[in-house]
Amino acid sequence: MRSEIKIGIVEDELLIAEKIKLLLIELGYVVTEPVSNYEDALNMITNEKPDLLLLDINLSDKKDGIDIGQKVLNEYGIPFIFLTANSDATTIARAKMVKPYAYLVKPFTKDELFAAIEISFNNYSQRESITITSSPALKRNEFIFIRDNHKYFKVHFDSIAYIESMENYVVIHTRDKKTHTVRSTFNDFIKQLPESKFYRVHRSFVIQLDLIDHVEHGEVVVGGMKVALSATYRDGLYEVLGIK
Repeated sequence: MRSEIKIGIVEDELLIAEKIKLLLIELGYVVTEPVSNYEDALNMITNEKPDLLLLDINLSDKKDGIDIGQKVLNEYGIPFIFLTANSDATTIARAKMVKPYAYLVKPFTKDELFAAIEISFNNYSQRESITITSSPALKRNEFIFIRDNHKYFKVHFDSIAYIESMENYVVIHTRDKKTHTVRSTFNDFIKQLPESKFYRVHRSFVIQLDLIDHVEHGEVVVGGMKVALSATYRDGLYEVLGIK
């Protein structure tokens, strides 16, 4: 399953929050209901599981957006963008300490918002290219972000039947027989996959174990699709599957 990115908004000015929400919807994102304080923000993150947060720095609360950013950095492992009407050096210095993925000064345009979100996801994907963050709250190991038509989407691991190597690209074949092409080396890409779900059966193929229909001497049928099985990996696959 490929899903649109879900954005969470933390903004204590209702009119601004609603304007941001409408801009995000126009841009094709899924949006949570905006919240305005620290506690509600943490509840929203836990319950709604957004993929990215827009955090207003200046909240009318004891804890501000930077406090939320610190909590997210320490415990949730998702990217966030700071929003503020203040661009003074002191605010920027404090904000940088919690490593936001972008910083937007109000008022901003729809194009500026889109660019900030997409750049954030690009940087996030590169930062997470070796290890998918496994957060108990968000279960980040259930999906991966891919870029498709100049926009990032999340592809759930359960939807992937097999992955194919094609020189400097990787082709993801889903169980509904759709494909997504990602620019990546094969080895770098498969490092992001949970080992309990996927197994390499050929120098150019990795399959999802749960979707195996049957195994023959030189091929595996996965979700109704035939994938080559090489002798190099056959014994290992048989051992994983308990085949003697």
